[in-house]
Amino acid sequence: MPTTTITAADLTSTIRDNEIVLLDFWAAWCGPCRAFAPVFERAAEQHPDIVFGKIDTEAEQALAAGFRITSIPTLMAFRDGIIVFAQPGALGAPQLDQVIAGVRALDMDQVRAEVEAQRAAREASA
Repeated sequence: MPTTTITAADLTSTIRDNEIVLLDFWAAWCGPCRAFAPVFERAAEQHPDIVFGKIDTEAEQALAAGFRITSIPTLMAFRDGIIVFAQPGALGAPQLDQVIAGVRALDMDQVRAEVEAQRAAREASA
């Protein structure tokens, strides 16, 4: 499956309606972004069950700000609607494969329990 351009209009539904979503925050003027693009494209072709979304930080400045993107490229991974990975910097194919394998291997019951515990701790300290 090819990569998909993600905008503010379809971000929520994309994350909600797909088990695994990888987002590449990028800009056309960014050299490392251009270097990472073919790696991301190849991974998209190899993993048709995953949504590989590209967010142009110039066109979608509000999204970039909302996710606190300060360095590009930044890769984020969501599984079952929960952000499970975020890292700036261009990855090579082996590193991207490791991220994908790690996201697939997550015990989502444990992740949800950890997210709930963190939320409860924040509410208790507020």
